[in-house]
Amino acid sequence: MLKFRPLSSALLNHKLKSRISGYLFKLRCTMSEASNDVPEAKQMKRGHEENEDSTERLQNIKRIKAQEDNAENEKKYPKKKVVLLMAYSGKGYYGMQRNVGTSEFRTIEDELVAALVKSGCIPENHGDEMKKMSFQRCARTDKGVSAAGQVVSLKLRLMDNVIENINEHLPPQIKVIGLKRVTQGFNAKNNCDARTYSYMLPTVAFAPKDYDTASASAFRLDPETLPKVNRLFSTYKGTHNFHNFTSQKAPSDPSARRYIMEMSCGEPFVRGGSEFAVITVRGQSFMLHQIRKMIGLVIAIMKGYVNEDVIERSWGEEKVDVPKAPGLGLVLERVHFDRYNKRFGGDGLHECLEWDEDEEGIKAFKEAYIYPTIVETECQEGSMVSWMSTLPIHDFQNTINGNRDEDQTQDNADDGNETD
Repeated sequence: MLKFRPLSSALLNHKLKSRISGYLFKLRCTMSEASNDVPEAKQMKRGHEENEDSTERLQNIKRIKAQEDNAENEKKYPKKKVVLLMAYSGKGYYGMQRNVGTSEFRTIEDELVAALVKSGCIPENHGDEMKKMSFQRCARTDKGVSAAGQVVSLKLRLMDNVIENINEHLPPQIKVIGLKRVTQGFNAKNNCDARTYSYMLPTVAFAPKDYDTASASAFRLDPETLPKVNRLFSTYKGTHNFHNFTSQKAPSDPSARRYIMEMSCGEPFVRGGSEFAVITVRGQSFMLHQIRKMIGLVIAIMKGYVNEDVIERSWGEEKVDVPKAPGLGLVLERVHFDRYNKRFGGDGLHECLEWDEDEEGIKAFKEAYIYPTIVETECQEGSMVSWMSTLPIHDFQNTINGNRDEDQTQDNADDGNETD
């Protein structure tokens, strides 16, 4: 019996293993059949959930990668305080200043901030909270207004070929031309001593009011007219109360007093078959629409709608109806930092905020984008001629004596900065 016991035990183990294998096979088959019985909707739901999980994982991976890249850039390129010299054609944009959260009205700063983020010069979250990069502009140019020498201050990463990298993500009608390091406390608006604007207009604006504007392109300014125009512009020089040259500002408001350093009109030239001239004005700062109204009033005088004593009268207490010239030809030419340059420009650590080395680039941009836009738009749309037809509507003699309500809202007039 002892001889058969190992054989008998082996047979029992074999039968047991066979039964277990058979049981496992049946269980797998049952599970397979059960899975085949799952409703198709549940399978689709499971697949959808898996896709969502996969998408979320990818987003998390990208977020982590972006954070790692940001941390690496922060370490490799620590942020520095700089100024950027910018030029842009304002046609099609709602001014310079960005309105965070509003995409309907595209501005120059919208394009700039997007380019700074895409180039890696600032972290993405700085685009939504511009205070994080200490952003400030010299002038809040108005809708459609161009610039050849706008300056903004901010903190950014000084990466290799930083100007080229930013411009790569900007449209061609906006360009960063120069960059310079500044002190940590520098503020483009507060440190700016003066601004220079130009205004390009067709010389038919100075034609007599009975001139047939149907042949506006044929008009040429006679030599005797330009000296008279410049004599009128020279009366603006000095400090005056320009409360009549902006929106709803009382004559007693101290911010209505502005200092004008220079204002004159240059020699005429022909572009696109029409004659144009450029008016240049330099002042400490300008209120909303101030420059366009200064030019509009001189045009009204030259055309004979009102006597030139209206300029002196406009600085008084009474309200004067001052026409506002079109915005098309207005260009921010240059901003000035004389006090900053005197204090820091020669300290051996910082550069003077002068852009002589970039003059050729500025001139090339104006010739390529700013002047053609003004000339073509004026020739096609005739904005100056259309505006001149409204001058008879103005009642230059009808004034209201006494102070206006000092509690009137300022209607976007800026107390310390240009808005045109």
